[in-house]
Amino acid sequence: MKTRWIFARNFDAGKYLENFLVAGIAAILGIRLFLRMTGYPQIGGESLHIAHMLWGGLLMLVSIIILLSFLNRASEQLASILGGIGFGTFIDEVGKFVTRDNDYFFKPAVAIIYITFILVFIAIRAIQSGKSYTSNEYLINALGEMQEGVLHDLDEEGKNRTLYYISKSDPMGPIVPELRNLVSNIKLAPSANPGFYTRLKTGLGNLYQRITQYRVFSIGIVIFFLLQLIVTLAYAFVLIFFVGLGWSKILNIKIFNHIAMRIDNLSFIDWGQLLASLLSGVFVLIGVFSINKSRIFAMRMFERSILITVFLTQVFIFYKEQFAALVGLSLNILILIALRFMIEREQAVVVNETK
Repeated sequence: MKTRWIFARNFDAGKYLENFLVAGIAAILGIRLFLRMTGYPQIGGESLHIAHMLWGGLLMLVSIIILLSFLNRASEQLASILGGIGFGTFIDEVGKFVTRDNDYFFKPAVAIIYITFILVFIAIRAIQSGKSYTSNEYLINALGEMQEGVLHDLDEEGKNRTLYYISKSDPMGPIVPELRNLVSNIKLAPSANPGFYTRLKTGLGNLYQRITQYRVFSIGIVIFFLLQLIVTLAYAFVLIFFVGLGWSKILNIKIFNHIAMRIDNLSFIDWGQLLASLLSGVFVLIGVFSINKSRIFAMRMFERSILITVFLTQVFIFYKEQFAALVGLSLNILILIALRFMIEREQAVVVNETK
């Protein structure tokens, strides 16, 4: 008898996890900036204090209801974002609940928050290891693609992806041959009047395919991420070693003595920012040296670099410079969206070649 697993993994879970974590980080940074700008107001008047942790719980409840009530990807995307905002809003107040005096400003709370995020990220990545997917999981995800095709007419890319998943399924399975025939015989019937999103996605996809034919594309990607790495490292170095000094001290040769003294007295926040920036740089360099061998692997390395910047570096920057952290977070989220788009395009090419 075949082993029957209780759970089957969703191949899109990695994207939902990133939505969840990015939304959680954005919620924490946004709440802390808002509270600082408004003088830390309290809801509830003189006798009550309605902590924003409760709003976080409410948002997580809404995300759970959405997940349990609906089946399509749009609901999963929405739930991952709302759940992330809710979790970030919830855990932002962890300092109040690990201290006797309910200290919201408890400094180690930053470490607690981000260790939590890191552990969640590592755990989900371990669960989502692509090398361990079973034939049944490929089959279930193929059915998920068909489910999306019912809601939104199956396009060529979705059809190719479904056939690829079926090819990875057990060919002796009772429904695999029938499902393969069904999908193969589906006639793609694109809408006569596709919506704005469909037109935009198709147009960007075609533009991307044309651009990638030129060698300058890979060179431009490498230059962009090398510059991004240099700016990130330089900003971290300046923020750690030079903020608070006048130009007279910075231009003085004794500045090297100051740097040496600062190294001996770096705080947890300083070390966190510096090490996170260096770790982000490692993934950038891996991507740079691998882009000629595998563009999709390089893109994934760049994506991991940006995720480390969002999950770690930006938070340590926020601890010192709130506005700069929010600007950096916004830019990195835009880069992350662009990278996801490019990775999806590259994956579509791989699926078409193995169809």
